[in-house]
Amino acid sequence: MSWRGIGRNGAGAGDLTLSTIPTLETARLRLRPNLESDIEELLPLIGTREVAATTLRISHPYTDQDAKAFLVLAQESGRIWLAISLRSDGRQIGGIGLTVDQQHLHAELGYWLGAPYWGKGSATEAAREMLRYGFEDLGLHRIYASHFKHNPASGRVLVKLGMRHEGCQREHLRKWDRFVDSELYGLLRQEWKPGEYNA
Repeated sequence: MSWRGIGRNGAGAGDLTLSTIPTLETARLRLRPNLESDIEELLPLIGTREVAATTLRISHPYTDQDAKAFLVLAQESGRIWLAISLRSDGRQIGGIGLTVDQQHLHAELGYWLGAPYWGKGSATEAAREMLRYGFEDLGLHRIYASHFKHNPASGRVLVKLGMRHEGCQREHLRKWDRFVDSELYGLLRQEWKPGEYNA
């Protein structure tokens, strides 16, 4: 994997290669590259129907083969997909990533958490660090995200990040043979306020 970004704070060009996929840290979390050794711990978290119901690309049931296919996909150019783990004991609790469009200097933010870790602020904490990385280290101009309308908790996370609601794409996606609305949010580099977000 290789991708040429602008570099920290937009000053000069920087190379993003597989060997430099970052490990990022917050007060409670470590965001690190995904490993094949994660699969055994990953499956019970990602394999629940309640997690799959809130995401477009997670299937149910989610198998060992699905996990291995994801690891291959994660190595493709422009994908910066990381495992979310607890700094305290190393447990994996979810995943987060940016899918970067080099030409337009924007990226889509996506994330998921295992159900036992919902409602603890972990998604907001991890996503804020990914925004920082995208704007400050990669020099992106815009980061956007979307969520199913029937998953308002994800929308609350995006609002806490300072993202603006940009509209509802009605019945834009199909999940389990049912068309669902997709709520779109976005944030521009000049709107990014490091260290600030809504409680």
